[in-house]
Amino acid sequence: MPKKNLEAAPAPVGPDYQALSCEEALRWLQSEGERGLDAAAVQERLGRLGPNEVPEDKPNPLLRFAKKFWGLTAWMLELTVGLALLRGRRLDAVIIGALLLLNGVLGFYQEQRASKAVEDLKQRLKIRVRTLREGAWTLVDAAGLVPGDIVRLRIGDFVPADLKLLTGRLLLDLSSMTGESEPVDAPSGKLLYSGSMVKSGEATCLVLVTGKGTFFGRTIQLLQVATPKMHFEAVVSRVVQWLLASVALVLTLAAILWRVEGKDLMDILPLVLILLVSAIPVALPAMFTLTLTLGSMELTRRGVLVTRLSASEDAARMDVLCSDKTGTLTENKLRVVELAPQPGLSPGELLRWGRACSKPENHDPIDLAFCGEAPVPVPAADGWTQAEFVPFDPQTRRTEALVEHDGRRTRVAKGALESILALCPGTDAPRQAQARDAAVGFARRGFRCLAVAIQPQGGAYALAGLVALHDPLRGDSKATVEALKELGVGLKMLTGDALPVAQEVARELGLGAQVYSYRAAQASGTLDMDKVDGFAEIYPEDKFAIVKGLQDKGHVVGMTGDGVNDAPALKQAEVGVAVSDATDAAKSAASAVLTLSGLSALPDLIRVGRSIHQRMETWILNKVIKTFEIVFFVVATFLVTGTFIVSTFDMVLMLFLVDFVTLSLATDRAKGQALPTRWEIDKLVKVALWLGVASVAESAGILWLGWTRFGLGQNPAQLHSLGFLILFYFGLFTVVAVRERGSFWSSRPSRTLAIALALDALLVLVLVSVGMPGLAPLPLALTLLVMAYAFVFALLVNDRIKVGLLKVWPA
Repeated sequence: MPKKNLEAAPAPVGPDYQALSCEEALRWLQSEGERGLDAAAVQERLGRLGPNEVPEDKPNPLLRFAKKFWGLTAWMLELTVGLALLRGRRLDAVIIGALLLLNGVLGFYQEQRASKAVEDLKQRLKIRVRTLREGAWTLVDAAGLVPGDIVRLRIGDFVPADLKLLTGRLLLDLSSMTGESEPVDAPSGKLLYSGSMVKSGEATCLVLVTGKGTFFGRTIQLLQVATPKMHFEAVVSRVVQWLLASVALVLTLAAILWRVEGKDLMDILPLVLILLVSAIPVALPAMFTLTLTLGSMELTRRGVLVTRLSASEDAARMDVLCSDKTGTLTENKLRVVELAPQPGLSPGELLRWGRACSKPENHDPIDLAFCGEAPVPVPAADGWTQAEFVPFDPQTRRTEALVEHDGRRTRVAKGALESILALCPGTDAPRQAQARDAAVGFARRGFRCLAVAIQPQGGAYALAGLVALHDPLRGDSKATVEALKELGVGLKMLTGDALPVAQEVARELGLGAQVYSYRAAQASGTLDMDKVDGFAEIYPEDKFAIVKGLQDKGHVVGMTGDGVNDAPALKQAEVGVAVSDATDAAKSAASAVLTLSGLSALPDLIRVGRSIHQRMETWILNKVIKTFEIVFFVVATFLVTGTFIVSTFDMVLMLFLVDFVTLSLATDRAKGQALPTRWEIDKLVKVALWLGVASVAESAGILWLGWTRFGLGQNPAQLHSLGFLILFYFGLFTVVAVRERGSFWSSRPSRTLAIALALDALLVLVLVSVGMPGLAPLPLALTLLVMAYAFVFALLVNDRIKVGLLKVWPA
């Protein structure tokens, strides 16, 4: 199928740049192709045209706020308001409505905070473009480009504005604009539109139109901050299902028993209201969002920019990390360490041919190695010019150039040995075998081997020799590998290098000896992904297949990378991590970006993620325990006494005092698990069920005391206050008990959580002692007795039960 032509794309606003030649476009924009713009011209154009940005279309804040009242949680509260009005309980309806409004306001506020955090990350993730100004190539923020700028693009770059290609040739990915994946060929003179991505090639281009003037010029596409459905939404749904199922079951049993006794079912309508209010996890979405936002801010201080809020929680579940080798585990600062020229060439001459096939201004590590310090003297290359240059292509695995020297033209190629040998059909078998043996010798010493071939004018390619390059390990790589092992995360190294090189690097890292050639292992049919420590000789599409294969085996997979060839795998992985010097394509596909070189910040991402997971788990466990306690306690006392132990108002007040105060769990000290986490909601529910039953049995004792010794059985208003007090203090001290998976005294709560709980306890003490509309006052002695009773049973008895249950059902 022929490649598409950019001719079909609509021209940008302004002159017909497609019809203008490159020289005419340069004259029109008053730019010099060899020098670019000067500072004065740049400032004048920025002032007149504005930055190369398009204001992002943001959703209407009123619509975003209205959505807070749409969904399962909101519907349940709205149903409760309707039932309260149906019974003539206007005060209850007003209070529940006010809480519904408060929930919407708080949720909207937390979303705004999260959006601001992501916006801050976008500012940190602004892409930079190689730009020619005043005769020097510099890196400029894409937003600072102006018409007339000269920029250079290469594989992995986003097109930052509407451009005209001056020299070179590109293959473009327009899928972000057209939705079609077929690449588009762009030779010299064609137009490039912002938002497209360079798949291969390199070129020098002229900026034509920026900002709002571009046809496809939305700078926000350059960032492409991912916003997939967050994993915790499924968790919230599962929790709500359990809570509502428990309420429905208990209400059904209560209705059957009530009807058997010949009583009117309308009498239990208040019970429906009470239990619905208790089961709704109003603060759960806000708790999750706040926890993730605070965790993202903490990670930013540690050198990790999270571009998707759920990335840190996903990192807590990650059990396998696939890591690119070059530039991630190694320094990506290659240097020439040894040369093996063919007969007739000196080592210096071999290196000179390699330099002739390099372009240092592209900052390619291999090109920089050839043009850097040399282990041997290199003959001068005066009068040598590079007439053509074909950059490295992952498919061909080589670079090519046409060199003019001494009135002659010579083609030069450098790249992987087998790729170069394929260009040299005249190389005899003994010489090929000798070259392969030399390459194996280099690999066993941990060196990367490249071959150089030359093709004189009118002749055929001939092997010129081999060059050994060395890329040392990063100073922090071994420590990072050990830290990942301690965290229970298996590391699998992925590299395109030869198998002996990969095996030597794995040995230095302490990864293990199970390193294989990916294609060979696939062909053998004996590939066991779980037992592999690394793969060598992989192609770009292999990384995606490896990640997908591990996911199919049930693993939660992380992927680190820096190049455009890593982008599909980064997008596929649950935790895609772009390293600090990654290409724009890699950053756009990743869910987190490291700002420190290497992987040293990655263990922090995992540890913070596991702390976040524990905070969320604590909130859920506390909420389910409290719901079970309320459901069983209220229904049991109603069936035994025929009296409601609490009113709807009491439950609404408790919802406000406990659920929203426990938002401070987002700030709590949480160590997190030593190994990868899992959401075990069913196990949490089992633990919560038994703790809820224990709390009901314990609550019955203090209720009996209040009923008999304090005579509250004859005073329904005070009885409601006592029921409220029992449920409140048991719930408050349960928060302290369940925040630790071991004994509650194993760690101190955060200052914010401690203050919130103390103020909450004091406020209820005052409210119940003084009284308020809907809450009758109780004797101070009884209030203090309930507080002390709940303290003893929740923190001394139930805490021991919790520790035992978590040993049986670890969550």
